[in-house]
Amino acid sequence: MPRGSYNDLLAFIAVARERSFTRAAARLGVSQAALSYTIRTMEARMGVRLLTRTTRSVSPTEAGERLLLNVAPRFEEIEAELMAVGELRDKPAGTIRVTASEHAAEAVLWPRLAKLLPQYPLINVEVTVESRLVDIVAERYDMGIRLGDELPRDMTAVRISPDMRVAIVGSPAYLAKHPAPRKPQDLAEHTCINLRLMSHGDLYAWELKKGKQQVNVRVEGRLVFNGTRPILQAALAGFGLGYLPEDMAQPYIAKGRLERVLEDWSPAFPGYHLYYPSRRHPSRAMAVLIEALRHPAKRK
Repeated sequence: MPRGSYNDLLAFIAVARERSFTRAAARLGVSQAALSYTIRTMEARMGVRLLTRTTRSVSPTEAGERLLLNVAPRFEEIEAELMAVGELRDKPAGTIRVTASEHAAEAVLWPRLAKLLPQYPLINVEVTVESRLVDIVAERYDMGIRLGDELPRDMTAVRISPDMRVAIVGSPAYLAKHPAPRKPQDLAEHTCINLRLMSHGDLYAWELKKGKQQVNVRVEGRLVFNGTRPILQAALAGFGLGYLPEDMAQPYIAKGRLERVLEDWSPAFPGYHLYYPSRRHPSRAMAVLIEALRHPAKRK
């Protein structure tokens, strides 16, 4: 196989995994036109179509799926070996790709990164913030961060935060016009700010718990967001009740800009955990980040 064909295979793998020429081109640092030409040339040379293209999507053909299944793991092995060789240098180095929810990135990941990165100038971190649950193996992330009850199977997990409580809050102006709810059923009489779960498209049902009583409430309102920060802003502006992580709402509660309701029905969830494939041995750079994120109560 000509030497240039190796680059063609890398280009094909990127497009097949991303299911998009645009995203693959951005990841590879080339133009979309150049990437499209590379794939067309490769298909012509092999005499078989590898990708099915429509105006809205790109997907591998049967031949493309076979090529991806058999070739991609070998490139990953090569990359792992190159990384292992690179780890022989004096200082941890390399790029770590992390996927995290908005609140996890803001409340847990970033404060630790801000302290860690100045100490390790050769470590780079790429953080993707999204609410959907991500297949970190398929999408080639090194690690993910999610709540303890959302962790995928067959992953090594490390706790990086204490358990997290939620708070249901509204602005003083809103609650002056709407009597505070006393029980979950009262939420039916309130305007609430909804959260759209991007993993499966549904609206999040507020999980409420008091002692052994537990109920999930479908709330109604004029606003729907796919992240907690806009919900906070909408609640502060008086557009209804919001269901938020307690630590996000607490500074505004302390200042009197938000008031808490149904506090005795506000549950706690397992804290955030960092996770990565069990079969993968962390690089030195990953090991440094894992130790920096590890929750103090769980440190060895």
